[in-house]
Amino acid sequence: MDRELIPKIQVDLKRKMVLVSGPRQAGKTTLARMLASNVEYFNYDNPDDHLLLKEKSWKRKTDLLILDELHKMKNWKSWLKGVSDTEGIHPPIIVTGSAKMNISKKMGDSMAGRYFHYTLHPFTLKELKGKLDAGKAFRLLLSVGGFPEPFLTEDLTFYKRWKRTHLDIILRQDLLDFDTVRNIKSIEILVSLLKKRVGSQISYNSLARDLDCDPKTVKRWLEILENLYVVFKVSPYHRNVARSLLKEPKYYFFDTGQVEGDNGVKMENVIAASLLRECHFLRDTKGIAAELYYLRTKDGREVDFLIVLDGQPTQMIESKWKSNNVSPGLNHFKKYFPEVKRIQLVHNLAREKQYPDGLFVLDAIPWLTDMPICE
Repeated sequence: MDRELIPKIQVDLKRKMVLVSGPRQAGKTTLARMLASNVEYFNYDNPDDHLLLKEKSWKRKTDLLILDELHKMKNWKSWLKGVSDTEGIHPPIIVTGSAKMNISKKMGDSMAGRYFHYTLHPFTLKELKGKLDAGKAFRLLLSVGGFPEPFLTEDLTFYKRWKRTHLDIILRQDLLDFDTVRNIKSIEILVSLLKKRVGSQISYNSLARDLDCDPKTVKRWLEILENLYVVFKVSPYHRNVARSLLKEPKYYFFDTGQVEGDNGVKMENVIAASLLRECHFLRDTKGIAAELYYLRTKDGREVDFLIVLDGQPTQMIESKWKSNNVSPGLNHFKKYFPEVKRIQLVHNLAREKQYPDGLFVLDAIPWLTDMPICE
């Protein structure tokens, strides 16, 4: 199945190197191989490729050079800079990796101006538009998640086996490559705890008590899980709100099938993953600083999501499985964000509504399929 990023990357490869990061088995290597018919592929996880890469012994007449998991090479950024300085952009180079490459924070001036970066997410309804019935696709996202192999297999039993192996590889292989962590069992327990707390504010102190460790250790483990694309954090938005907001973040899974809870919680995770994917798409393809937050006061007034584009809040989004009664949070925060569009997404809504004050109650599936957050 074609991915939405393919034509964007093909254009960029004519100008610069392209770096693609994203969750393990989200389809990065498959995407890279679809970019050209004649490719040279090297995977740093393969010991046989280490020497070949060190010697830079690839075919110069190939249409595309794919360097997979290169971030595991010591001093990979300096090595890649050297390749860029001596080879230019022929052959075109794409670097893929299943961990965050910390490009903006750590690459510094060495790679400045030499690359474009993309994040490849699992399937969302927007990317599947016109390829699969939206209702069926939504049900699959709730049950087996959006990773290509289990999603296209459409088999819940297969998915249950797949997700166990998938997470095990991340925690017992990628984790060791990424960081020196001894207590893998505690991180496995942390993941299990997060599955049951999707959509809830996460207290580092509470998790530390559950895991019998220091809150700083819990925070570090969560950062590692973020860097390995197991979970992503949605922080509270604080600017322009008079009442003090809770500082505790919420965590969601890239694999939406991992969520343990009712359909409402699962739907909230699907919406969160879809919104994050669109924020990254806008950032990577249009240069828009798109960010995802949530709103909540200490007295419990909450809106599930807030979209911020180039520093300006633009849309509040509330997720509801059944009820089309307007969330009190959407009305409460209107006085702080009078120009922000307010949307309540409801599963299988019989009739959409638009109120005089500009609030919308909409059917979730069509909205997620179009994903109009940049209007």
